[in-house]
Amino acid sequence: MKIQEINVNSGEEIVRDFTADEIDQFNLDQEAEASAVAAAQAATESAEAKLAALGLTADDLKALGL
Repeated sequence: MKIQEINVNSGEEIVRDFTADEIDQFNLDQEAEASAVAAAQAATESAEAKLAALGLTADDLKALGL
């Protein structure tokens, strides 16, 4: 993996390989993002199930302006 660094004062551009620490952090960030997406999907499914139990749909809530 490569990273680009630009010195805004001089305009110097450096392209270098990620360090081991940067790779570890990147992987952690990717896992956290995937976890957040899964949690959001689960929350959406849970909300839709609760609405269905009440006999409502997401479209019904939109129609009510909610």
